[in-house]
Amino acid sequence: MNDDFCISEDNSYNFEKHWNNAYLKTPTQSLGWYEENPIQSVDLINECNLSSDALIFNAGAGATTLINKLVAQGYSNIIVNDIAASALTELKNNLTSHKHTKIQFIVDDLTNPTELLNLKNIDLWHDRAVLHFFTDESQQLAYFNLIKKTVKVGGFVILAEFNLDGAKKCCGLNVVNYNVEMFQKGLGKEFQLLKSFNYTYIQPSGNTREYVYSLFKRAA
Repeated sequence: MNDDFCISEDNSYNFEKHWNNAYLKTPTQSLGWYEENPIQSVDLINECNLSSDALIFNAGAGATTLINKLVAQGYSNIIVNDIAASALTELKNNLTSHKHTKIQFIVDDLTNPTELLNLKNIDLWHDRAVLHFFTDESQQLAYFNLIKKTVKVGGFVILAEFNLDGAKKCCGLNVVNYNVEMFQKGLGKEFQLLKSFNYTYIQPSGNTREYVYSLFKRAA
């Protein structure tokens, strides 16, 4: 898949419309960020040793397969967020079994949140391929402030974004490339780095994208 499949004709378009169009116009399994098996995220989550009823927040989830994986492992308290309602509709349709699981779906903007401001006591914040789309400092500040407001002491944060050797655009949008030091600066000293690694992701098209994965814990 060509990452430029949904380029806007100008720079003033609506991001909600942009991402809704991405999911409405392209089959989920053909999207450049689709993972059939998000093993890196699952492994990092398992390292947190969370209880089955821990509050897990998936930021900018899209139509991720991660939720099915978490439900299968017995996690029962999950909040799924995206700016695109079409993405969350697709995710709901793809859930195989969740009748004993509390899953809350929130359509909201991570950089200009409304309903997300009501969140609190999150045990785990998970973000794969979302933060790197926030190219303005004001967006980045709002995003990290939301983490600090909602993740509890002792809670965990997983950030997985394009690394410094990674792509400079995705889905027609510019991105910010990250390393662990940049994550740490955004989160602040109260978050302790537990683990990080680089990972080469293979897109459905066969092209590759370079990521950096990180796991932080909020200190007392």
